[in-house]
Amino acid sequence: MLGDGDAEVLARRVTEGDRSALDELLRLIHPRVLRQCGRYLPCREDAEEACQDALMRVAEKLPSFEWRSKFTTWLHTVVSNSALSTYRSLKRRSDKQVNDEPALQARPDPRTTSVIAGSRIDLLEALERLEADRPRLAASFVLRDISQLTYAEIAEHLGLPLGTVKAQVHDARRVVRGLLAEQS
Repeated sequence: MLGDGDAEVLARRVTEGDRSALDELLRLIHPRVLRQCGRYLPCREDAEEACQDALMRVAEKLPSFEWRSKFTTWLHTVVSNSALSTYRSLKRRSDKQVNDEPALQARPDPRTTSVIAGSRIDLLEALERLEADRPRLAASFVLRDISQLTYAEIAEHLGLPLGTVKAQVHDARRVVRGLLAEQS
């Protein structure tokens, strides 16, 4: 099985102009990207949509990647942004949904299909509010608690001192807990 080191090497080759490395890299990271999207989006089809969006962004943006962080750290941000963007798009579509359209009614509502799915939707809504009200906290929180990066990786990626990252994650968790309590 290929790992992070292989992804870093392939990403480096892409940024050096090796177009064949891009296809190999996308095949390598696809399962990881889909799993990470699934942490945000409980419905597999939605996670797959976000995954495809993330892979397209990687293909588009990687050739100009400047290596201020590791590729895999950057990838977490791309995937998180794609998953949250897909969620927002789905939410807008749902809000516009007309009750008598059978094609839309056939799709199960993740809020009512499982406890886990419901809690993820609540978390996504809390993240939306956190991102709108306190965007600096949102980035650290997403990278730590959803993408599961270490504090050191987050500090490197965001260019912040380790203590600042820890404080931001702590503050974000407090805010998110309050937002989730409001939704209950």
